[in-house]
Amino acid sequence: MIIDRALRVFYPLGFGILVLILWEISVHAFNIPPAILPAPTDIGEAMANSTGTLFADWLQTVVKGALTGMIMGALAGVAAAIAIDRSDFLKKGLLPVANFVAALPIVGVAPIMVMWFGFDWHSKAAVVVVMVFFPMLVNTLAGLQATDRMQRDLMRTYSASHGQTLAKLRLPAALPFIFNGLKICSTLALIGAIVAEYFGSPTQGMGFRISTEVGRLGIDMVWAEIAVAAVSGTVLYGIVALIERRMTFWHPSQRTGR
Repeated sequence: MIIDRALRVFYPLGFGILVLILWEISVHAFNIPPAILPAPTDIGEAMANSTGTLFADWLQTVVKGALTGMIMGALAGVAAAIAIDRSDFLKKGLLPVANFVAALPIVGVAPIMVMWFGFDWHSKAAVVVVMVFFPMLVNTLAGLQATDRMQRDLMRTYSASHGQTLAKLRLPAALPFIFNGLKICSTLALIGAIVAEYFGSPTQGMGFRISTEVGRLGIDMVWAEIAVAAVSGTVLYGIVALIERRMTFWHPSQRTGR
């Protein structure tokens, strides 16, 4: 078991190190200009020299924009799914509207949100809410419908109310679907927050820094921001997956040895 876990970490880590080594060698061997593709060592030096800036950008984009918007959008999606599942009227009226909202392009939504909520992180969180709402809604609805008729009939036999059936049967059965939606949203949230910063941001934020440094040909700093964003997205995804494993240990997908 311990060896298997170590190998699961070793293989991607070793492959990533190999890619960085080949990247470094290729940049020097082919004399690629730093304005086109900086070497990993140059990117590492930029990160080491700009830790304060990178942390401020990370706090602005990931914590305030992406994480806050993801939490609000996920809660709204789950609540809307529960309401739609309960009401046929909402299923016929609200679900098509949610489909329409999901089809809105982020490059069109972001400037509007900036006009409505200002240039600070609130507008970025609003963009993230719009992006994550539909995946959470669809996944939660699918999860609420995952229980079979026999299980629901058994709850009615016990004279369980709708709320009791929801809390003790349907929501627990929907947890794997809800976490699947959260894992999707963990990447969408970061993308949405960064893209939204291109359309108006204060003097900090990953999207703001990337657009500014591209104009100054500071490509090493651009790659430093990309690296921080990639690590942040991976960690957020891993946290969601870890919580999922703890809360849905009973589900077949979490069993080892399959």
